[in-house]
Amino acid sequence: MEKNVGGYDRIARAILGPVLIIVGAAALAGFLTIAAGTLGLVIAGALLLVGAVLATTAVTQKCPLNDALGFNTYKGEMKAETEAPVEPRMQ
Repeated sequence: MEKNVGGYDRIARAILGPVLIIVGAAALAGFLTIAAGTLGLVIAGALLLVGAVLATTAVTQKCPLNDALGFNTYKGEMKAETEAPVEPRMQ
């Protein structure tokens, strides 16, 4: 799979991913209450999972969902287009 995550997309994932991981882990450890009971555990687990996915896609610069939807925010090295050779003109 080619890289398809770059620019502001990558920056947002690199910031939001670890924040969600920290919030999810804090909720699972009991330092933060998101919701009472089982719902709180489910939400905390979901935050942890989404944060891990965002952090991973920010590091690898590859996102299967972007690929499936046809999004590409990566601006890597542009391949130089070769020009056709110029033929001499007859005078």
